[in-house]
Amino acid sequence: QVQLVESGGGSVQAGGSLRLSCAASGRTFSTTAMGWFRQAPGEEREFVAAVSSYGGLTGYSDSAKGRFTISRDNAKNTAYLQMNSLKPEDTAVYYCAGKRSNTIGNREKGDAYDYWGQGTQVTVSS
Repeated sequence: QVQLVESGGGSVQAGGSLRLSCAASGRTFSTTAMGWFRQAPGEEREFVAAVSSYGGLTGYSDSAKGRFTISRDNAKNTAYLQMNSLKPEDTAVYYCAGKRSNTIGNREKGDAYDYWGQGTQVTVSS
């Protein structure tokens, strides 16, 4: 079992940056692929980024490519999402998720993930 706790959300102006963290408990973090999703009010939850269990593979949504970077530190049981050049349309609750797999296959499907955090709010003002 893995428990996930996000942090690092907040309010920022357009063009600014934030780094989200996802701290995981449990001894299986190094064999757990991780992902980030987001959900804006009135919208469906959408995939943002994913990283394989050892960090060698990553995947991004089109909206995240070139602006966001997902990473992880298995020694610290933490995954990160560095978000640069933020836009008002990035405003959402951001969730980290873990899947009992080393790889990021089906990374865009929320149902592929086994563990979820409680979410952290990101607000980008114009």
